[in-house]
Amino acid sequence: MAFWSNWGRSAWREFESGDASGVVELTKRQSTISLTKQGAASGNLRINLSWQMRTSDFNSRAGRGSLRHPLRMFKPEPVQAQGPAMVNVDLDLAVMYELKSGTKGVVQPLGEFFGNLNEAPYVKLSGDDRFGSGSGETVYVNMDHKDDIKRLLVFVYIYDGTPAFDRTHGLVTLYPSNGPRVEIALDERAPQARSCAVVLIENVKGEMMVRREVKYVYGFQAELDRLYGWGLQWGRGYKSKV
Repeated sequence: MAFWSNWGRSAWREFESGDASGVVELTKRQSTISLTKQGAASGNLRINLSWQMRTSDFNSRAGRGSLRHPLRMFKPEPVQAQGPAMVNVDLDLAVMYELKSGTKGVVQPLGEFFGNLNEAPYVKLSGDDRFGSGSGETVYVNMDHKDDIKRLLVFVYIYDGTPAFDRTHGLVTLYPSNGPRVEIALDERAPQARSCAVVLIENVKGEMMVRREVKYVYGFQAELDRLYGWGLQWGRGYKSKV
């Protein structure tokens, strides 16, 4: 039976709920967290990518002069025609996996490698968001099979459009089965990068560790592969037209 077929609405809410008791933001200074120590090394780990396209001057207009000229916040901004400043980006969430058995591969929208939650690789991608919707893209990891998992590299790449990580609001959020959610912001300036290794989940002597990476590269999956020594064979792939 398909993974999604026997779920009702209540099951979906239970799967996505987790503990909303707080937020841990992984930064350069605080870059790791143990899922095992917070009792979240079982059940399902939900990983979400949310992002929005924006114009280059969006932030500069928002709140500009709000303190010096408080009435400006009530004055509508002039509408600007879409031009070179408008960002058009398709961000994809993906995971390279390596199991204890030696099996390696990738779960990603490109090529429709959506994975499997109840069988190897125990990683499942829910779908492909091409327009930066509110729900974004989501990957599920079956932590009940943590003993089968060696490491998972969660990464984001720009499939099409302008390489503009510095002009898109990207946020990767981990929702463990227990404890606070974990956030990793893609807020570093890398205007020409097309891929970013966001977070590495490793089984270290039975302890599931999450480590912030946020390493940008100018190529695609093959370059991330070389950076982390995965050893996969890559070919050029394309998505179907929307």
